[in-house]
Amino acid sequence: MRSISKIEDITPDIARREFMAWMSASSLLALTGCNVSFETNSKRMINKAAKAKNVFDLAKVAEHTMGEESFAYLEGGADDLLTVQANMDAYKELEIRARRLVDVRNINTNLKLFDQNLSTPILLAPVGLQAFFHKDGEIASVKAASKLDHQMVVSTVSNYSVGEIAKAGGKEVWFQLYPTADRNITKGVIKRAEDAGCSVLFLTVDTPVLGNREQHSDTLNRLLESGELPLGNYEGIRIDEPITDPSMTWDMVKWLKDNSSMKVVLKGIVTHEDAKLCLKNGVEGVVVSNHGGRQLESNRATIDCLPEVVDAIKGSIPVLIDGGIRRGTDVFKALALGADAVCIGRPFCYGLGAFGQEGVEKALTLLQAEFVLAMQLAGTVSLAKISREYLT
Repeated sequence: MRSISKIEDITPDIARREFMAWMSASSLLALTGCNVSFETNSKRMINKAAKAKNVFDLAKVAEHTMGEESFAYLEGGADDLLTVQANMDAYKELEIRARRLVDVRNINTNLKLFDQNLSTPILLAPVGLQAFFHKDGEIASVKAASKLDHQMVVSTVSNYSVGEIAKAGGKEVWFQLYPTADRNITKGVIKRAEDAGCSVLFLTVDTPVLGNREQHSDTLNRLLESGELPLGNYEGIRIDEPITDPSMTWDMVKWLKDNSSMKVVLKGIVTHEDAKLCLKNGVEGVVVSNHGGRQLESNRATIDCLPEVVDAIKGSIPVLIDGGIRRGTDVFKALALGADAVCIGRPFCYGLGAFGQEGVEKALTLLQAEFVLAMQLAGTVSLAKISREYLT
């Protein structure tokens, strides 16, 4: 902080400005009642990943670096983007009830999920076409995830193959499946995931057809069909078949169990009725998801869907959630409502688009640090201690 000017140089205006500058860095500010506004969706343009204070700083750089088309594709959604916005806004309506006088020197964020020991409940969601955001695409993301010990889920439409991604990360990745109507193609994709060492399969169930993505439908179709970016998981087994299957029913779960050794997790469950059917059909996990608001314009946030799914599952299988998470407090709120883990998509892609692997590392570091801080300030020392009593 710069020093106050010599007394003879001070005009009343200068004095007031310099006093307020001093006050803004002082604990006295809390005692004065002065109104000071802090931005959350950052307008700052940083030049190094290390300077990012939140994921919004990374988003601002990504918007500038990636270019208009790439960033519009990343931020886009269905119809008027109301569900994209709802996913984020709903977290703001949840209030944290913090407990006091708890020893929070040692915070434990470890968990066991699908028979694997994880050090954090923050996973990298399956995001396709990451080379559209940065030339290193999924390779940069998996290296960052592995370095910081976050679990990554690889998309069917990744630009690098799941085998290449797993090898680059040096640890197991999980796999997300878009089944085609041609089951031979689906079998080929599944085999590649199994050969790469994947033990968990996330079947996306909210894309029987593609949503009305007015802002970027032409972009998506071009990227999927033109060969402009490679689709590593389809190489040699698919030419131009669609990645959707409008004929898919609950029979698909049995088909997957008959044709794969991986655990089957359904991604896109948003109602208690379907949650109960997951249990009836032997599903081994669910992800409460609306595809980041890119499919149905439901206007319903995933965090609003979570309680009824959790109540229907009753702890029988893990429940994950994605959509709208931008802060560590959002992670805390999702876990308080019963999620076992969260999946983030756009936040780590902001880092990827802005600074490549270094940016992904920064995004993950920021969210994990914010989450740990939220646990400390709320008075919780482990994931098991986070419950609905901490929300209002």
